[in-house]
Amino acid sequence: MDELYVTGAQRASGSCGDGFFRVAAATPHIRVADVDANADAALACIRDAAARGVGALVLPELNLTGYTCADLFLDRALLRACERAVARLLDETRDLPILFTLGVPVACDEALYNCVAVCCAGRLLGLTVKRNLPTYSEFYERRWFAPAPINPMRPIRYAGQESVSIGWGTVYRCVDAGLEYVVIGVEACEDLWVPAPPSIDMAVSGGATVILNASASDEVIGKAEYRRDLVRGQSARLYCAYAYADAGEGESTTDLVFAGENLIAENGSLVARTDLFTCDMAVADVDIDRLLAERRRCTTWEKPAFSCGPRSVVDFSYRGEAYVAGQGQASDAPKLMRSALACDRVFARTPFVPADRGDLAERCETIFGLQAAGLKTRLAHTGTKRAVIGLSGGLDSTLALLVTVRAFDALDMPRTGITAVSMPGFGTTGRTKGNAETLAHALGVDFREISIHAAVEQHFADIGHDPAVTDVTYENSQARERTQILMDLANELGGFVIGTGDLSELALGWATYNGDHMSMYAVNASVPKTLVRHLVRYAAGLYGGKIEETLLDILDTPVSPELLPPTGDGQIAQKTEDLVGPYELHDFFLYHLLRFGFAPGKIYRMACRSFAGAYDERTVWSWLRVFYRRFFAQQFKRSCLPDGPKVGSVTLSPRGDWRMPSDASARLWLAEIDELEPAS
Repeated sequence: MDELYVTGAQRASGSCGDGFFRVAAATPHIRVADVDANADAALACIRDAAARGVGALVLPELNLTGYTCADLFLDRALLRACERAVARLLDETRDLPILFTLGVPVACDEALYNCVAVCCAGRLLGLTVKRNLPTYSEFYERRWFAPAPINPMRPIRYAGQESVSIGWGTVYRCVDAGLEYVVIGVEACEDLWVPAPPSIDMAVSGGATVILNASASDEVIGKAEYRRDLVRGQSARLYCAYAYADAGEGESTTDLVFAGENLIAENGSLVARTDLFTCDMAVADVDIDRLLAERRRCTTWEKPAFSCGPRSVVDFSYRGEAYVAGQGQASDAPKLMRSALACDRVFARTPFVPADRGDLAERCETIFGLQAAGLKTRLAHTGTKRAVIGLSGGLDSTLALLVTVRAFDALDMPRTGITAVSMPGFGTTGRTKGNAETLAHALGVDFREISIHAAVEQHFADIGHDPAVTDVTYENSQARERTQILMDLANELGGFVIGTGDLSELALGWATYNGDHMSMYAVNASVPKTLVRHLVRYAAGLYGGKIEETLLDILDTPVSPELLPPTGDGQIAQKTEDLVGPYELHDFFLYHLLRFGFAPGKIYRMACRSFAGAYDERTVWSWLRVFYRRFFAQQFKRSCLPDGPKVGSVTLSPRGDWRMPSDASARLWLAEIDELEPAS
């Protein structure tokens, strides 16, 4: 799998390919005021991170001196030692393809600043000055440091380099090919804890996709969780990756203790962290593609009126300063320090389904509530007191019935107003037919059985179709006959036909046009198949008894439209996943296509990694091709969908969530997939 994610050129720049970028936050062991020893510890971290393919590393606040130096910060010997150490580290990391930070006090004119030195390929890119200094803790920074001035500062000479940018709000923009969207903003500790952190302007106006925070956050009871919430929240608000490095072992414990918790968050999710009271490194592959996709789809992502924008923009290259000016040669490229690492990111096989069981139960209850609320409102608005459902004994119609029961209960209407109709045809098995009847009676709804055999046979005779030919006409005639029965019965009863099709079927076009494709309200329209299973299982646990027993047997039944005759022993002959592919793969493809707009190649490589051991690469590739071919070809069915409640961020309603021409060509996407075809 290694070469599916990275090439040698990409490894040299910290990129894992496919828009992933490796970041790290580390806590080296320090000795207060021992600048040379702290520089050695920082160098060890930098080399370790570079060997692991990290593109950006953040180290703690004032890590070259220790955050707890107190009045020693004013000593000129300490300040000179820090400048020499920065110069040495720049020289010793010249050939390392990594951007890293160093926490250092810097004297400028009549003021002393708490700075984060941003370094890459032997170049000091800039000195970011801490803007917000705490005044509420035992460590009173304003005793020694001045906050970054509001107005821009003139460049200074530092660590042997001329015209070094200094100030706050600077963003650092990579100019290397393929990494143009790696834009890095830097802030320090307290800057995150204020009402308007500098990272807001860095991200919104400066385009920063990665924020590095060099911090020294003393530990007290309850602070860790609050700190994690801050980091998660900022990454969510700014659609960015946020790496937070915390001071730890070696700091003075005269009055404070530092826990060294390092955090990396992406778009509201914590993707890596280290344990409290350790000197360790958190490493994560953040998805820049995903972050950009979130920003592009968010209509409120724009520069606010009060924004002053980034204070300055500094371009950098992992190959050195000459490349920034366009003068670099291939021979100037830095030595490759990392091994052949693939992207380390692990992707959930079922992105629609929470991994945590507690979260899953909460999600299921919320979805049931949304589905039932939508149907309840529609019934109340139209004054409808009857509902008609085609109950096959399969998962989707079972979920639709459970939702309808909830809606009727909420309206204090008798469940007998729900008519569940079993319509056995040529492929109906005793198992599904029996489960449908048992469930309907157990839930207390009206149950009817109407065979479609005679009607469909008459239809075959009318159109001259040979019933021995079990083709698409044979199948769809049954589906349309069932829909006709439901629609006409709903007219007779003065009710609604409740749609049962789910999101996964809509994506694949696995529905008969003007058959099960049509209804008067489609309660499952935005629920994917992988989530349908969990909703039914959740309901089984709520009901218990005979209902639970029946629901569990329905869950254990193969997914099938039952339009072809059963096998000789009466078992289901037509299994959907044998025909269109595993729903867990298709839901994975669907989520990453619609939610983030990922290209087929990236989705393929992510799926190969996620489903390793379950499906080989050729199997993933073949079903991905089926998915894209069907997704484009079947849009015409989605362009005229009935109403249905939206329950998640991914849905295919043509009225707002997914607008796509029915005749859009799939050639571009299929051509990319064809290039991915693995060797036999």
